[in-house]
Amino acid sequence: MQRRETQPRLIQAMKDVFNLPDLRQKILFTLGMLVVFRFITHIPLPGINVDALQQLFEQNQILGMLDLFSGGAMKRFSVAALGVYPYITASIIMQLLVPVIPALQNIAREGESGQRRINRITHLLTVPLAAVSGYGQIALLRSQMAIGQVEPLTVAVIVTSLTAGTVFLVWLGELITERGIGNGISMIIFAGIIASLPDMIGRAFLTKGDPVGLIVFIIVAMATLVLIVVFVEAHRRIPVQYARGTIRGGRMYRQSGSTYIPLRVNTAGMIPLIFAIALMTFPGTIASYFASPVGHDPNLASNIMRIFNPQVALPLGLIYRSLYFTLVIGFAFFYTMVIFEQMNLPQSLKQQGGFIPGIRPGKTTADYLNRTIKHLTFGGALFLAVVALIPFVVRDITGITTLTIQSTAMLIAVGVALDTMKQLESQLTMRRYEGFLK
Repeated sequence: MQRRETQPRLIQAMKDVFNLPDLRQKILFTLGMLVVFRFITHIPLPGINVDALQQLFEQNQILGMLDLFSGGAMKRFSVAALGVYPYITASIIMQLLVPVIPALQNIAREGESGQRRINRITHLLTVPLAAVSGYGQIALLRSQMAIGQVEPLTVAVIVTSLTAGTVFLVWLGELITERGIGNGISMIIFAGIIASLPDMIGRAFLTKGDPVGLIVFIIVAMATLVLIVVFVEAHRRIPVQYARGTIRGGRMYRQSGSTYIPLRVNTAGMIPLIFAIALMTFPGTIASYFASPVGHDPNLASNIMRIFNPQVALPLGLIYRSLYFTLVIGFAFFYTMVIFEQMNLPQSLKQQGGFIPGIRPGKTTADYLNRTIKHLTFGGALFLAVVALIPFVVRDITGITTLTIQSTAMLIAVGVALDTMKQLESQLTMRRYEGFLK
């Protein structure tokens, strides 16, 4: 069935999506699960000083980023305060351990059954990580006077509730993946980011300041969004040819075909940004326990806190930004190489009878692919590092502190939106409809 030309392409594609019963059911199921997610983010835990908690999240960059991922649940200290972040951490740990531990390598080679076992291990690892994160969050809030002294039994109840909230969100995400549209875990993070935008934008417009700065901020934000879309979709096509032989009626027939390997410029996604922010936050967090009290002469720990404070102004802020820039590039190369080693493209090509035109199979192919991925990764790492520094540059130019561009949040939002659009596009194309993209 072909699309009628009486309406614009996007509007007709949206109508086609909702006219198909199975697609309509998947979309409504996804929206229903996201409504459940937003509901449990408003179920609070007791004993919290809301004002002190809000001030803490405004001063701590890593907590502000995690609160953005949870859709404000962390700032309200709700049952879903940890979001799906422990599951993401467990997934990253498993991705790093699989190439290192031979037993996990053997499991990963078992195909679909091996992937299910890896997922089961990831789920089991999520529980202790969520419990440790929940207790660490309580200790941090207690040190910042955002929570009073609580009994051990109350602490156990809070940690159990936070862990159960994370497991429940992971279960919702898997239901969305199985019965809805898009990757469920990514959709939950996407919903949290989108839910935090109205409050952030509203505070920016209500703040009295220079309207020119706000206009500049909006322009830079839109330009950053376009840049992210371009680099998320950018890839290099490596041509591949296949030569196969089949026997029919006692004769050998040669068959050939060609395709390509899409090597993405930004293979690592937002993972390097998360690693870099966590590492940059660690020294300041440790130093905060040994810093001199307010009003006293600053000691070494106080100076370390100033250096690793993302809000500090120039020229001292140049140290933080330079280290941040370098770490993002380093983690981008490290994580991309780990992922590329797991893919094992040269061996896969050899097993499938494929070869790159003009490149000898074997070691020459491996060297060519390694050289190509390193060149692409350099461009992707530089892109991530520039995007990571854009919030600091915009803040210095506009002077707006109430509205900040979270680079990681924008990368996630763009990636999830594009992935969901592509899934809808493929569903429509299978039914001979025209989709959203062209």
